[in-house]
Amino acid sequence: MNNSHFDKIKNGEGFIAALDQSGGSTPKALADYGVPEDSYSNEDEMFDLVHQMRTRLITSPSFNSDQILGVILFEQTMDREIEGKYTADYLSDKGIVPFLKVDKGLADQETGVQLMKPIHDLDDTLSRANERNIFGTKMRSVIHEPNTIGIKAVVEQQFEIGKQILDYDLVPIIEPEVNIHSEDKEKSEEILKDEILKQLNELREDQNVMLKLSIPTKANTYKELIDHPRVLRVVALSGGYSRDEANEKLKENHGLIASFSRALIADLNANQSEEEFDASLKGAVDSIHDASVNKK
Repeated sequence: MNNSHFDKIKNGEGFIAALDQSGGSTPKALADYGVPEDSYSNEDEMFDLVHQMRTRLITSPSFNSDQILGVILFEQTMDREIEGKYTADYLSDKGIVPFLKVDKGLADQETGVQLMKPIHDLDDTLSRANERNIFGTKMRSVIHEPNTIGIKAVVEQQFEIGKQILDYDLVPIIEPEVNIHSEDKEKSEEILKDEILKQLNELREDQNVMLKLSIPTKANTYKELIDHPRVLRVVALSGGYSRDEANEKLKENHGLIASFSRALIADLNANQSEEEFDASLKGAVDSIHDASVNKK
């Protein structure tokens, strides 16, 4: 494991950018960026366009290691190049830690939750992640209701696969998202915290994980997780909140940093000049960094 990456993620000031839109969410991400669906005629062209978008973002002077600790990549992005280097190597040379999304999407809702679909090629993906100098991984489940059986199943699945990832000397970001629009969100978060603590307490001293969680309804609900010796870092998803709203909620939670996707890139557009693009990105990066670092 890269010790400088480990130290940066554990102790660095800043946030993690989520640039891991997959096949299902890419058309919307491109449309929001000003590239309509009639701009491409097949999936290959679509992925070429989204890689151009990500390349523009990552190579921008506003996308810097002073404020951005890491980036979560989509699998195809890991296998593509930026300015002649594999994406993870380009990021590492820029002082930013590369992560990889490894899940295959969500199963249908059952017992108030959506588990992850089976990840049949996980070992192959993790081997390639090692070859591509990836530091860690990310995988997402979703909790819709405060159903103890469902939430327990989500957390157990996440940690079971997380241990497989740890065996490849990669740090798993465990992401059991609580739907921000769900009823009894606060109750779901209490159950979730308890189930995560049970799993964390069973980890060996050499097993460290990260957590990616929805910003809690009650500020500092996850303080016990943030302080846990087996947790490298706890990051928050924007979950559908606007950037301003997500930033305000984030500021109330000590030790919690952002890992935003839509809230990071919402103001960027394919038709912007380089100056306009960089200025828009700088505004987003500055505000998310401040919310992650400067707490009320």
